[in-house]
Amino acid sequence: MLTATDVRKSFNNLEVLKGVSVEIARGEVVAIIGSSGSGKSTFLRCLNHLETVDGGSISIDGETMVAPGEDGAPRYASKDTLHRICLKMGMVFQNYHLFPHITVLRNVTEAQIYVLRRSREEAERYGRALLDKVGLADKAAQYPYQLSGGQCQRVAIARALALDPEILCFDEPTSALDPQLTQEVLAVIRALADERRTMIVVTHEMNFAREVADRVILMSDGIIAEQGLAKDVLGLDRSELIRKFLGDA
Repeated sequence: MLTATDVRKSFNNLEVLKGVSVEIARGEVVAIIGSSGSGKSTFLRCLNHLETVDGGSISIDGETMVAPGEDGAPRYASKDTLHRICLKMGMVFQNYHLFPHITVLRNVTEAQIYVLRRSREEAERYGRALLDKVGLADKAAQYPYQLSGGQCQRVAIARALALDPEILCFDEPTSALDPQLTQEVLAVIRALADERRTMIVVTHEMNFAREVADRVILMSDGIIAEQGLAKDVLGLDRSELIRKFLGDA
């Protein structure tokens, strides 16, 4: 479903990704954990073409987003191909990124209309169904400022789902929320996992990663330091590296 090979990325001579390779199968839920600055969010942004890579290759559903050219430098696909590939990826950000000046329903429908060319009637019908899915059917006419942080994040999830992505990515979706609101959002993500959606979740919620993810990837200093089945990586027999990351006594 998704293959990334030797992905590299630097910012102002600081190498953030030092050759990250991963394969994700259709229907798999992968949790990416690691300390701040380990490269988790940058890697996710590279997969979504929100950052351009300095090296390596990325392909999604058999189509190549970027690969090394004859000179070894990364070469991205054509504009039309990139657009098609990127539509296969949905992204939910840490701070929601909702449009504050339009209603909740319009936040979920506008991209459907202008990107997928759906009629407004069709977009609104689907948008209301998605808001119901995340437990916010009664908030369609409200504005983001009238919602709690957890509700805003659930709207953001509905908005991402509205474009029918094949892979749904979450960049620390609960880090700005208090514990109660965190559970609201995680419940929605758990329900999506039960549907066997392909998801990549950058998270600090270890219980969630252990219970919901099929596989856990630990990133450290720009590389994948460890990966495996969630029950193994985060289980009682976890490695010394994982124990150190979790602060085990």
